[in-house]
Amino acid sequence: MNKFALAALGAVAFSLAMPVAAQEMPLKNGDYWVMSRIKIDDGHAGDYADYLAGAWRKQMDWQVSKGYIKGYKILDNVNPRVDEADVVLVTMFDHMPTNAEGEARNAALNAYLATTDRAMEAGSGERAKYRHRVGSILLQEQVWRK
Repeated sequence: MNKFALAALGAVAFSLAMPVAAQEMPLKNGDYWVMSRIKIDDGHAGDYADYLAGAWRKQMDWQVSKGYIKGYKILDNVNPRVDEADVVLVTMFDHMPTNAEGEARNAALNAYLATTDRAMEAGSGERAKYRHRVGSILLQEQVWRK
């Protein structure tokens, strides 16, 4: 038997001899985190803070109360470079909603806020005069298996 075949056979035998627990990954998937990066024009930090403390907070607190999200955070980039976000909005949740679930959640939120998708879009357009979405990232937390 050549050396390669012997080494492969040994590796297979070794993996079979290891306990199952030793073969498990020590990490498993946890919650999702969406991090939305926001750039604010000079002189409008107060305007955006007012929006966050009002309409945005109302939406987020309602979503937490319904169990749609686990929580949210507002992070300030203390020393942003020219091309970096000033604020990062973080939302944590445990699973991606199905299309039907997303539609139902959206309808329920609109009913709660007594608004429509078009009105929400118009509000976003008004904020876009001084607030710019730099981008977002979807992360999945890794938690210890044991």
